[in-house]
Amino acid sequence: MRCPLPDEYIDIHTHNSSVADGIFAIENIMAHEDRSPGNFEGRLCTYGIHPWHLTEQNAGSLIESVLRFSSEDNVIAIGEAGFDKLRGPAMELQRATFEKQAIISEERKKPMFIHCVRAWDELFQVMKRIKPRMPWMVHGFRSHPMMADQLVAKGLYLSFWVEFVIRPESSVLLRSVPRERIFLETDGAPVAIADIYGKAAADLDLNISELRQLIAGNFDKFFNTCR
Repeated sequence: MRCPLPDEYIDIHTHNSSVADGIFAIENIMAHEDRSPGNFEGRLCTYGIHPWHLTEQNAGSLIESVLRFSSEDNVIAIGEAGFDKLRGPAMELQRATFEKQAIISEERKKPMFIHCVRAWDELFQVMKRIKPRMPWMVHGFRSHPMMADQLVAKGLYLSFWVEFVIRPESSVLLRSVPRERIFLETDGAPVAIADIYGKAAADLDLNISELRQLIAGNFDKFFNTCR
């Protein structure tokens, strides 16, 4: 596994990465898509079932796909997997499918990347039930500091939603989260990760180099593989 260099920007979650100097991007592949980790040979990926694309009819085949591809060397995390009360199938199916992916995460010893919309109680219930040893990260986070506190207290990391973190009102939330639990992402949006780092660095009273070093350290701790 290639680890990020000190002068690289880590884009922890994107859907359309391309090889670019100075950017260390982790590509998210969803199990329903017509692509696989093999399409990204030499680059790092996450692989999982997004609740938007889950149905009673495809749940079994998608889990089989996660079981198959999660053992690939360039798949470094399971997900994005999770819950969504605004879009997706019945919550019981979402819960069962998420729990199966969480178990795969434990068996493969790979972390979880999580999508969660208005379903924090469901997330916490699964976490309490399986007591994961692998770290979990909520991607696209844009809730309030109180929820951030609850997630961090349970050991989770947070990656901030790109369209939120560049807004002025995100500063209070960003400053409220322990720095050692922060990641940044583009999520496939047409925004440069360097611009996201610039806004976050200003909010945190850091220079760009300091923020890159901070997030590289978080990466090392989350994946426990690098330095």
